[in-house]
Amino acid sequence: MSGEEDENAAELKIGEEFLKAKCLMNCEVALILDRKYEQLQQMSEDPLNQISQVFEKSLQYVKRFSRYKNPDAVKQVREILSRHKLAEFELCVLGNLCPETVEEAIAMVPSLKSRERFHNDEAIETMLNDLSLIKKFE
Repeated sequence: MSGEEDENAAELKIGEEFLKAKCLMNCEVALILDRKYEQLQQMSEDPLNQISQVFEKSLQYVKRFSRYKNPDAVKQVREILSRHKLAEFELCVLGNLCPETVEEAIAMVPSLKSRERFHNDEAIETMLNDLSLIKKFE
């Protein structure tokens, strides 16, 4: 990208470094931090291994805003969204915000409509229904 004016998330013009970056949903970060927290607690007898306040606040944040708690559900969400060949940031936005309607999904991720992946709204609706089933049975 030659400048800020060229960047447009609605058209997936976000810069090469972002297109190639691996993004994590809040629920994935929560699982990772939770495991690390357990490890740190086991080692907490050593005063040098105290858990930082920033770590604890980060863990609280991702737990609070995670839409999926069960590790199997988290894995299923990523699998469902990955099937649709979404860019990493698109996948994470949809996984974090869990839109309920096609209109909400397109408002949150305008690039869904501008790319050839979804030939009609039914494909997006099917994807959203699959996500809501996971949430329902979690």
